[in-house]
This record gives sequence, structure tokens and C-alpha cells, in this order.
Amino acid sequence: MENKLVDIFKVLGNETRLEMLKWLKDPMEHFDKPTAHLSKTISDKGGICVGDIQERANLSQSTTSHYLSMLQRIGLLESERHGKWTYYRRNEKKIAEIAEIIKKEL
Repeated sequence: MENKLVDIFKVLGNETRLEMLKWLKDPMEHFDKPTAHLSKTISDKGGICVGDIQERANLSQSTTSHYLSMLQRIGLLESERHGKWTYYRRNEKKIAEIAEIIKKEL
């Protein structure tokens, strides 16, 4: 588990990746374009389009995708593809598990 925590802290050690996670906590506050949100009729889970995350982060598409995939690899994000668009949302269950591990171990 210690190696897993190190990987998590490495990913969260980047300010922009941390901000992305914060933005996705309350997407309605941080992404005001209606087209940014995955329609609730398509998925009850929702999500934010990569392009809108990229625009907010002011990064290249490749850097944004890399950052999002890093967050997904450690389990903090989930993605859903609809046509040519990919939408991301937080994995709240995994975030709670990690918070509990930190509470117990540290």
C-alpha cells in the first residue's frame, strides 16, 4: 500500500492535476457552458468533456489528456466515452477509500 500512496501523492503533487480534481468536485460551479456537462439523460453519473477541462486548465490537448489519464490510473477519476468525446468525473468511492487509508496510516 505504501507504494500506492507514493504514486497517489506524486500525481496529486502537481497543482494543475489537483485543480482538475477540485473542479470536478463541483462541475456546475467551475464549468458554466451547458455543453461541457454530460447530459443526465445519457448517464446518471454525469461528467465533464475533456475539451472544456483543457480550456479551463489552459493546457494543450495532449497535456490535459495525460493529466486526466494519470488521475484515472490511480483511480481518482472515471471516464465515459460518447461518440468522439470523453467525459470525466470523480470516483468518489475511491477518493473516500484513499482518505481513510491516509487517516489510518499517516
